[in-house]
Amino acid sequence: MRVIISGTGIYNPPQSIDNEELVKSFNEFVKKFNIDNEKEISEGSIDELTLSTEAFIKKVSGIEKRYVMDKEGILNPERMMPSLKERTNDEPSLQAEIAVKASEEALKQSNKEPKDIDAVICACANLQRAYPAIAIEIQNLLGIEGYAYDMNVACSSSTFAYQNAVTDIKSGLAKNILIVNPEICSGHLNFKDRDGHFIFGDVCAASIIESNDDVHLESRGYEIISTKLSTVFSNNIRNNFGFLNKAENSDPFSHDKLFIQKGRSVFKEVVPLVCSEIKGHLDQFNISIKDIKRFWFHQANLNMNLLIAKKLLGREAYDHEMPIILDEYANTSSAGSIIAFHKFKDDLEEGDMGIICSFGAGYSIGSVIVKKI
Repeated sequence: MRVIISGTGIYNPPQSIDNEELVKSFNEFVKKFNIDNEKEISEGSIDELTLSTEAFIKKVSGIEKRYVMDKEGILNPERMMPSLKERTNDEPSLQAEIAVKASEEALKQSNKEPKDIDAVICACANLQRAYPAIAIEIQNLLGIEGYAYDMNVACSSSTFAYQNAVTDIKSGLAKNILIVNPEICSGHLNFKDRDGHFIFGDVCAASIIESNDDVHLESRGYEIISTKLSTVFSNNIRNNFGFLNKAENSDPFSHDKLFIQKGRSVFKEVVPLVCSEIKGHLDQFNISIKDIKRFWFHQANLNMNLLIAKKLLGREAYDHEMPIILDEYANTSSAGSIIAFHKFKDDLEEGDMGIICSFGAGYSIGSVIVKKI
């Protein structure tokens, strides 16, 4: 049985923030903080904050802008976080709402209707509530029968969900599965941290995974040749927000309840792990790296992706071999590699192979070898 990706979809929030706007807001916050804490800074009890620059952001990340669910709250130096309206239990949750919008494009591309879908997997780095599952809410909003569940492997959630979908289809549990990655990353980003205030953006990606029995030639699908998953524990990327915070009497607004990372350590440790994972995956099927026409990598850092590609290829990658979308989207966690695949999949020829690879907190790495059909 062949399992294919028959459709993908994207929802972009209507608001965006470029680096110039972000830096201006951040620097206003920094200047006020340093003035308000001048005495403590002079005494050495508080560290003086450093201004940010557009050049700094571009150099360390390659990011130029990002889509967000709320621009005003993020750019307000007195707030520095999104300002989102709490919804009642009778209203669709924000994650479910954007997932439905992304799903509509994926369904259309795969020539499917909601009634054709047997399962929904909501795979993302952050879920806005514990239960009921966001996936079940999406299932309800779309009118899908079958089953649904949430899962989280941080930035690798999408590729891990692909593996789950393949397993469910091959086992006979489902024929057509909808995977959604509703990433509202601005909600867990510390916009007061110079080293990370620019990293994330908001978006939702969606994919239809199905058995070959329902392939439509016009869907321009990709066969999933194989998936490979790997995890190695590390504290270098972490978020301590959780349901026990209240019981532990911890501050829900402390910096460790947002995204924190040791960026240099992550870069140093993740690059060889990803290279080893991809090489090992290809060796299992006697596939040469020269046979891979495109790499759809996790979109977190341009320098990291360039180095991974160079180590794999033995040379600098051409733009068409390793498409980059993080300049426009920033890091969108699990959605990043799927956005890259969505935007840069149609031009390959029948029989061409590529790799969708996500990597991030955990550490976690998911590799998916695909072939154009």
